[in-house]
Amino acid sequence: MKVKGMWVSPIEIEGALLEHSAVQEAAVIGVADDNKLTRPAAYVVLRVGELASDAKGQELMEHLKSRLSAYKCPQKIEFVQQLPKTATGKIQRYKLRQGAR
Repeated sequence: MKVKGMWVSPIEIEGALLEHSAVQEAAVIGVADDNKLTRPAAYVVLRVGELASDAKGQELMEHLKSRLSAYKCPQKIEFVQQLPKTATGKIQRYKLRQGAR
């Protein structure tokens, strides 16, 4: 996806999220903001025993900021119980995009 004129790999952001001990799974998609510009948005499944909260979201954002350039950091992190997947286990990003509208 192209963010602020620069190419950003969702896999790079997902990898940085997965380095955090609280994250079990992550998926990143591009979402248009109010100005019709594409911004990364992250969907995160937390490990058992971890609680989704604003504080946890801020903790993950700080984690990302220490590993990625500012323009690569997601504008939002949404906690989900599970990511939509195919029968073979591939993440269905188009379903995340449909829900982000």
